[in-house]
Amino acid sequence: MSAMSSILNALGPVFVLIALGYGLRRTFLTDDAFWSGAERLTYFCLFPAMLITRLAGATMLGQDRIGYLSVGLACTLGMGIALLLGRRAFPVDGPGFSSVFQGSIRFNTYVGLAASASVFGLDGLDAAALLIAFLIPLVNVLSVLVLAWFAGSRVAARGIASALLRNPLILACGTGIALNLGGFGLPPGTEGLLQALSGAALPLGLLCVGAGLKPAIAVRRSGILAVVCLLKLMVLPACAATAAAWVGLNPLETGVLVLFAALPGAPTAYVLARQMGGDETLVAAIVTAQTLLTIITLPLILALL
Repeated sequence: MSAMSSILNALGPVFVLIALGYGLRRTFLTDDAFWSGAERLTYFCLFPAMLITRLAGATMLGQDRIGYLSVGLACTLGMGIALLLGRRAFPVDGPGFSSVFQGSIRFNTYVGLAASASVFGLDGLDAAALLIAFLIPLVNVLSVLVLAWFAGSRVAARGIASALLRNPLILACGTGIALNLGGFGLPPGTEGLLQALSGAALPLGLLCVGAGLKPAIAVRRSGILAVVCLLKLMVLPACAATAAAWVGLNPLETGVLVLFAALPGAPTAYVLARQMGGDETLVAAIVTAQTLLTIITLPLILALL
């Protein structure tokens, strides 16, 4: 079986679940309250349970991962700096640029964890969980600061710190890493429960991704959409692959880093734009377009590795 066939077989269920969520949201399960509850359940309960389970028992935390994490952080931060330096190249107002920024650095955690597990197995899932423990705080801080500056929203450092400390994914990652490094592992009696919750996390999370896609894309801004999709889905993965090769990372680390760099934007960008005065219509269009294009670009990029 060719590399492309293997990757398509691995990623097929991921995209089918996203498509199923989109279809269910617009046919049988049209109640907004249902999907809002499902997303909250996934975000506050199922995904944290999975992250704690994977990180608490991950063997990779005892190894040297400085290069691996440094490449992930450097690529994200480098993209953010490049966007700020090239601000004048984007024909949008301040709120519009904040949406361009979010669409270029944010990643869909649900898709990333599911794809890592499908393509690289449980070792890939462990590596992905460790990576998001460091990337989620970075992308959140950068996004909030850019929205505050370009969209005119007032935000205090205390507010940013409080939001990060209350983020369930960050709390779960911190808990899992602490249990691992402390040599405790999962507390007695919790393993079965956490594994049961973890089993529901990825399927329900992907269904929610599909349900959250917006059916209409802002065609009048097709030029901006094309540029942002190119930066996020092609340029950033190429930078990640180059940096990983330069540092000398192993194939698993390189694969997970490139996969996360090639992920579509996160629906949370839409929520944050709406709360802080960003261009919510543009960011919704960016996330939808990127998610659709990922069906083509993600298998291709992974096969090229």
